[in-house]
Amino acid sequence: MIVAPVRAARAVPGWLLLGALSFFLLPWYFLADQSVLASLPGVFGAAETASAAVQALRHGRPWLWIGCAGLALAALGAGMPSGARQGRVLLFGAVLGLAGLLLSGFTIGAKGWSFAWIEQSFGVLAIGQFGIGVGGALTLLSLLMLLAAGLARLGYFRGDFFVAGAVLGSAALLLLFIALPVLKALAGAFLNETGDIALASLAERIGNQRVWGLACLASSARCGAAWNTLFLALATAAGTTLLGTLIALMAERSQRRLAKPLNVLALLPIITPPFVVGLGLILLFGRAGLVNQALEWAFGVAPSRWFYGAFGVFLAQLFAFTPIAFMIMRGVVQGISPSLEEAAQTLRASRHTTFMTVTLPLLKPGLANAFLVGFIESMADFGNPIVVGGQFAVLSTEIFFAIVGAQFDQGRAASLALILSVFALAVFMLQRWLLGRSHYTTMTGKGDAGVPIELPAGVRRVIHGVAVPWLAFTVVVYLFAFAGGFVQTWGRDYTPTFRHFVTAFDVQWGEFGMVWAGTAWNSLFTTLKLSLIAAPLCSGLGLLIAWLLARTQFRGQGVFEFGALLAFAIPGTVLGMSYVLAFNVPPFELTGTGLIIVLCFVFRNLPVGVRAGAASLKQIDRSLDEASMMLRASTATTLRRIVLPLLKPALVAALVYSFVRSMTTVSAVIFLVTAENELATTYIIGRVGNGDYGVALAYCTVLIVLMSLVTAFIQRLVGERNLGRRSAAAAAGH
Repeated sequence: MIVAPVRAARAVPGWLLLGALSFFLLPWYFLADQSVLASLPGVFGAAETASAAVQALRHGRPWLWIGCAGLALAALGAGMPSGARQGRVLLFGAVLGLAGLLLSGFTIGAKGWSFAWIEQSFGVLAIGQFGIGVGGALTLLSLLMLLAAGLARLGYFRGDFFVAGAVLGSAALLLLFIALPVLKALAGAFLNETGDIALASLAERIGNQRVWGLACLASSARCGAAWNTLFLALATAAGTTLLGTLIALMAERSQRRLAKPLNVLALLPIITPPFVVGLGLILLFGRAGLVNQALEWAFGVAPSRWFYGAFGVFLAQLFAFTPIAFMIMRGVVQGISPSLEEAAQTLRASRHTTFMTVTLPLLKPGLANAFLVGFIESMADFGNPIVVGGQFAVLSTEIFFAIVGAQFDQGRAASLALILSVFALAVFMLQRWLLGRSHYTTMTGKGDAGVPIELPAGVRRVIHGVAVPWLAFTVVVYLFAFAGGFVQTWGRDYTPTFRHFVTAFDVQWGEFGMVWAGTAWNSLFTTLKLSLIAAPLCSGLGLLIAWLLARTQFRGQGVFEFGALLAFAIPGTVLGMSYVLAFNVPPFELTGTGLIIVLCFVFRNLPVGVRAGAASLKQIDRSLDEASMMLRASTATTLRRIVLPLLKPALVAALVYSFVRSMTTVSAVIFLVTAENELATTYIIGRVGNGDYGVALAYCTVLIVLMSLVTAFIQRLVGERNLGRRSAAAAAGH
């Protein structure tokens, strides 16, 4: 097949042109207080806005010429005939440019050399440099794609330029925005107070009863934070997977007419700021909650703090993370081919036997993915343990107090984060071992107009006995949370009022037109803008990585997959702090900008898109891809025209999840917000800190309504996956 080489031959000159334009005609360095368009007139002028070529010629930064040399060498290779020789020249030129630019970027900072030993060896550098801007970023991207073209010419990635570029591009993003900041944060675990490497310091920080103690098994004493985190994560993952599967079966197989209401109820917790769930639960089960008051009134039981602790955190996490499992499992249940179930019943298998031997085994990829996501989410959760955890210590809260507490022990925080990473890696490897090399293909190129079987009576009873009460409980909690924004003062004056909404979202008409007079408008507009930017980036990258993992084979694939999931294993507070540490100095200076918040949103939420896409892709027969390729379609066309339409449930899950989590996240961005980029959650936290719960809950109500509308819009825009199947009602009509 000659399609891939021909398309690669077209792509190489395009990337060379982009690299040359970026090097000569775009600002090389990043200016936080000036847009790209505003700095374009200065590309041939001042050092702050000049292009790389002007920087090297006029402003004393000759090390930038190495990027031009790499592009020139790659251009020489582009003129050669296609083959291994051309690949070697492209590879050498791209590596030269990339290595030279990145090495100079990491070793030369704003004030000269970044490391003392380099300055001692080469002397003082007269001039430094800022962080890489749009010119530098596009030049590096061009060199990276030229590297991919060289590898494809040499036969790697089966000679497919698109696959090579996708793997290298995704890997570069994972290294830059996950591995680099995380490693920079975790490196503190191996350093002592003076900054020297000392393994004894690591052993001292984590090898104690506060972390690994098991006294709770024999007495009323508390267990260590590591065991608490592990046991809680296992329980939460099992509970959320079970509940998510039951609700998905109810929506798709039991009560189809209730599918939309079930979707709304099941997704309510995920479109809610985390402290709203905690507040609703406290209003029910807290010391002054309705349950304690009812027990005191009916049985004379004195109110206590029984809810605060392991049970409270477990319940709150079930409430928060079940919707994620539901979204993953709903797409998997939809993808099961009814013809397989009909074949089993043709062989006289009962509905119960068919469900246990055909339907349930085909759910294994989704169950494993939902369990993994639930486990990692529980470990990384910060909001629920800090609100209802009481004296129940988990690693995420211990890390938070180590960073922001009076002790400010960054080394201990890094050591505890290292434990979380080990836990996540262990579960990841266990999942791969359990699934093994099994295949769960249920969608092929053949027509499938089968009718899904009815659920066995026993399964229906379990669903009605577990899922229905849980959904009812969801409604009760939200009714209490909503009520707080419509009363004067919760707990003292329950007079209905809209005063809190007016304070936050007042709109007036002034001399020059409409005035957004409410105090919350600025944070809402900023949050909405950044979340709408992050959501498509996150879902697109997540599904691309899922496709690479499911449809391609390359060295280091396991490490690549774990890198995509690593963001979930790191608590949000640590990820935010690591972004500050990694992107506060050249070559990537992003601290204080909206861009760093968008990047944090994207890579914090990336694993859901990866896991949802992976679960759906395991059900799609590879013959569909192969048929498209046999018809001379490129890999990119096959992905866009054949695979992507069958991934609509996964796409919806990734878009919805990344958007709503960006709107409601707290811990990951608490260190990244500025006065210019205030977010909705930080505004709400400020109101809660001032005791203004009415305005905080009113804002939360507006967020929930807004995110519900956006979620419905996303689902309508993407549409449903059409698998050509009949409904039971349609089948009965024939």
